[in-house]
Amino acid sequence: MKSLTIIFVVLVALMQYPLWFGKGSWFRVWSLNQQIEIQKNTNTDNQIRNNVLNAEVSDLKQGFSAIEERARNELGMIKQDEIFFQVTNHEKDKKDTEVPSSTKAKN
Repeated sequence: MKSLTIIFVVLVALMQYPLWFGKGSWFRVWSLNQQIEIQKNTNTDNQIRNNVLNAEVSDLKQGFSAIEERARNELGMIKQDEIFFQVTNHEKDKKDTEVPSSTKAKN
């Protein structure tokens, strides 16, 4: 009777092995679900980025205001007969160009 119990326990354990450690195991399913969630988050981020780029492309195709804005911001271009003012922060410029006194003493 004792050997029959051991045989049944071994058979049950062998039948449970694929469920826990086989190709379609619970661990594998859990791992794949984690990967799916990560991919969904990545896809959502990429979809938002694509929507922004699509809006920018359609704006560039339809109007000149977006082209003008990019020319001004990225290339520093101005219109003909337009006056350009550049405002600088003199305090910041002085701090950036001053040599610290400790460096002067060493030289």
